[in-house]
Amino acid sequence: MSEVHQTPNRERERADGPLGYHSVLTYSALVLFDIDGTLVRRAGPHHREALVQGVRRVTGLDTTTEGIPVQGMLDPDIIRIMMRQAGATASLTREALPAIQSAAERYYLRVCPPLHDKHCPGVEPVLEKLRNRGVLLALVTGNLTRIGWRKLSRAGLRQYFRYGAFGEMAKTRGGLARLAIRQARVRGWIERGTPISLVGDAPQDIEAARANRIRSISVQTGITPVAELEALQPDVFLRDLRELRMKTIHY
Repeated sequence: MSEVHQTPNRERERADGPLGYHSVLTYSALVLFDIDGTLVRRAGPHHREALVQGVRRVTGLDTTTEGIPVQGMLDPDIIRIMMRQAGATASLTREALPAIQSAAERYYLRVCPPLHDKHCPGVEPVLEKLRNRGVLLALVTGNLTRIGWRKLSRAGLRQYFRYGAFGEMAKTRGGLARLAIRQARVRGWIERGTPISLVGDAPQDIEAARANRIRSISVQTGITPVAELEALQPDVFLRDLRELRMKTIHY
């Protein structure tokens, strides 16, 4: 399993984190954020196109994400389904996947548009408040690493996040959350009893939080029907991040 990814040095002022981050030994809480439908939405077709282009450039296969319920899925799983539907064997998919992921990332780096106007409601004020109150912020997302970081960079949100666990690093979203939590503890950023929450818009986010026995905070800013999220009984259910309160984080 891969080590969680910190912001690359070329885009960080200090070696220990992005510009403006607290230089404290431990943080008062850890909050893990999903990206799509939680931080940004309506970001355009470029992410899907990157996966299609990645497959085409490595294997020559024409694939599509049409008909695949991509919300909450990990990018590698989406690619596997795309290739299976195009007739690729499991062995070809397994062998080609690392190169496909790299090609998809390179494509997205070139085509991702500005996303400053694609924030979900309340995102930047909430991230600013959490960071200023000594809360450690990290990503848990199905996006491939360079796609996720570029998306946040183009949205003007990258500086709020110290590190992230991305789609190619574990087999499930619960595994990604586990990886992110372990990294924070290993680096001494949080203590054993530090409160931890996972914020997301999809059922998989609630399930990932539950699998790791951390607080699930579900937001209604994605495409999942409200009734479907309610049925999973998240610990906290918000219309959007404008309703998030500090006492919810420091439970």
